[in-house]
Amino acid sequence: MSGRPVASRSRTPLPGRRSRHVRRSSAGLSPVRAGAGLVMLLSAAATYGVGASPAFDYRSIQVTGAQYTDPALVESTVAVARGQNLFALSTRPLVAALDSLSTVRSSHVDVRLPGTLAVTVQERVPVMVWQVGDRRLLADADGTLFALIPAHPPAEAAALPVIDDQRSSATGLDVGSRLEPVDLDAATRLAALVPGDLGSAVVSLAVSVTDANGFVLGTRPGTWSAVFGFYTPSLRTTDMIPGQVRLLRSLLTGREPTVQRVILASETDGTYVPRPSASPAPSGRSSSKPSASPSKPSASP
Repeated sequence: MSGRPVASRSRTPLPGRRSRHVRRSSAGLSPVRAGAGLVMLLSAAATYGVGASPAFDYRSIQVTGAQYTDPALVESTVAVARGQNLFALSTRPLVAALDSLSTVRSSHVDVRLPGTLAVTVQERVPVMVWQVGDRRLLADADGTLFALIPAHPPAEAAALPVIDDQRSSATGLDVGSRLEPVDLDAATRLAALVPGDLGSAVVSLAVSVTDANGFVLGTRPGTWSAVFGFYTPSLRTTDMIPGQVRLLRSLLTGREPTVQRVILASETDGTYVPRPSASPAPSGRSSSKPSASPSKPSASP
């Protein structure tokens, strides 16, 4: 049986597939591209012109928020920017320099064209006046002595309580110094007292610190004084002050006109010295002589 003939494959090459040609748009400049390029060139030229123009150099300053900071000091602090073009000026170094001033808690610098720096300062807030001799220093809540009180202080500064520091060590205190925390705490507590807290009839109270007696509460006009003493962070803390105040009130109650000096050893232990009483002298003249020994009433408040 003969096999079927096998058809032979044709080796004639097939005609090649024709590819479709894609016509691309011309790479030439369109009107839109040409216009955009022109705008970019003009912007670059304008930026260069502004940056190079002396019309935008720093020439003046505006300072706001300065009550205790001398505007002349603010101006000298940013004087490094004088003559610089404000478009290229970095305000960060200026802010850092302003924040280093003793009166300034924080600051902000804005550029106002054509040639003005606008400086806004947020100052430290004074809570008391710390007096050392003839110097009257403003102290904030952190105990930083940040400025000398101006000759014509704002109304809020004129009404601040004054701590008269008569200690020999106080001569080293100056602008930029910081009070010891225990001194700041004691001064803040005592300076907050008013005559009504003690049941007193005096006009006002005054606080001083001395080498001999520590913290002393006095009166204006001077009638009596109360020695609160020295305080330390651990052994004799300021936590006893409220108890001392209660004890002082009990010692003054019913006898304030006769009291000259009160010594508050603790919250429960206190003595007072009566005022000298006039008694006839042998010659007929009156003389004043203090009591030989202080009276010590009940220490219970």
